[in-house]
Formats: sequence, structure tokens, C-alpha cells
Amino acid sequence: MADLVNLNRFRKDRARREKRAQADANAAKFGRSLSERAAELARVEKSTRELDQHRRDPDPQADPAAGSDPDQD
Repeated sequence: MADLVNLNRFRKDRARREKRAQADANAAKFGRSLSERAAELARVEKSTRELDQHRRDPDPQADPAAGSDPDQD
């Protein structure tokens, strides 16, 4: 006698496999690892820091004492 197969279980297992395959494809296409995200954040912070070090004039909005008020006489 043949083994009985639960068709609902078979259908759900197939749907799970297809969903997992789609998730793996999306992860490979769009995902980045934790180390890649951390490295990108470090690069952005370093470039921002280096850019700020090369400023010629201080930002008047960052320090109210550095900016002059044109209304004062």
C-alpha cells in the first residue's frame, strides 16, 4: 500500500520553501552584513570629521557667540 500524503502539509511546505527562496534572493540582492554597515558608518563619520576640520569659517548657527548680529549698534 502506498504512503498517505497530507496535501495541506505538502502545499504549506512548498509555500514555505518558495518564500524562503525569495527571501534568500532578496537578502543577496539588497542585504548588507552587520560588518558592512558598521564599516560604512565609520567611513561616513570619518569623512564628516575630516571635512569639519577643513572649515575656513566657523558655522554661525552652531555657536551663537561666533556670529554677529547686524541689528546691534
